[in-house]
Amino acid sequence: MPVAADIPDPRSFPDRIDPAFAPQIERAAASLASTSVTGADANDTALTRDMLDALRSGDAAWLAGVLAAAPSAAIARQLWRRLIAAWDEASKRSDDAVAAHLFALPIVIVAGSSSATEPGRIEGVLALPERLQAILVEHDALGGNRNFGLANTLASADAIDVPRLPELLSWTLQHPASAPHARSIEPAAMVLTAEAAVHLRFLVGTALAAPGAKLLIESRVGHWGLPLAHELARQLDTPGAMVLALPRAPMPPLAALQEGRAAQREVGAQLFASNAIRRLRAEVGEPAAVISAHRCAAALGGGELRLSLSSVFDSRQAEGFRCPLFAGERAGDVAAMLAALLHDCRVADVQVLPDVYPDRDPATGLTLLFKAESLRAKNPATLQ
Repeated sequence: MPVAADIPDPRSFPDRIDPAFAPQIERAAASLASTSVTGADANDTALTRDMLDALRSGDAAWLAGVLAAAPSAAIARQLWRRLIAAWDEASKRSDDAVAAHLFALPIVIVAGSSSATEPGRIEGVLALPERLQAILVEHDALGGNRNFGLANTLASADAIDVPRLPELLSWTLQHPASAPHARSIEPAAMVLTAEAAVHLRFLVGTALAAPGAKLLIESRVGHWGLPLAHELARQLDTPGAMVLALPRAPMPPLAALQEGRAAQREVGAQLFASNAIRRLRAEVGEPAAVISAHRCAAALGGGELRLSLSSVFDSRQAEGFRCPLFAGERAGDVAAMLAALLHDCRVADVQVLPDVYPDRDPATGLTLLFKAESLRAKNPATLQ
């Protein structure tokens, strides 16, 4: 069986560099290609300065444009690293005054409705955010800092994504001297369906501390994780709903965005795999799995990975999970996550296909999913 890292990247990257972003793309490429630390640092410094200028001037469109202009995943990864560095630098105050540190906790929420006739929704408004704050304070979740506040809403990824960065930056530089708080965080409701779905939300907060304070260096969920999850589920409890909240560690906005998206995808894959594997084993026996790369115009970046589960004893089409690829990610790393999940589920028959395939089955017009036994009988059409 080929290793997961052998899977190709199905995304479509720009084949022509926009002149408006050519200097930044060249600096990112030069940094990656540099054989010396000095050369890489010089390009990194210049690239960070460009992004810092855009953050401070409020040019969110330019920041989004330069990230979209990346001609490869490696360049996109380098640009994202420089944007994180620029955010850290921009957040620093020029004086010795107390600084506002904006942070976000990614929250993966698995929710479903127990009523098929009244699906309902969870509004994403927290009645008692101070209880969540008390849990974080009790367990020193922010490096022992106690002077912070939390928004009373759960926000979508859009609230902390690149287009909002200049606005978020202004909050950290113009905070009042009174108690910390988060502003203009709109709640993102979650529609409940009969089948449990995986949602991503963010709990946003602001801490007041010395400019160089290290509040967000712990990437693991501490002892606060379980009580915080229980309190979140309690506050989100809705009649007829089943809610499970899975919080991640507090992080700066861009790091939280990365962590949250990856966590949502992993939990979604786990939920799909456990349900499909359980059904197949109960009805027809051991399943077989196929991990494949597909071009798809509707997918982020124009491509995605898919996990197909089927059985030779089941005549129905394979069941599938569509796995997004986010900017800067290696397709092989995401495929390795899926392979590790299948290993944990004790699925022994796993194929990782070495080519890129279309979105639709040319014979049926349906979303293309592979059955392992069909692959052994014939070679599927690939995209060159």
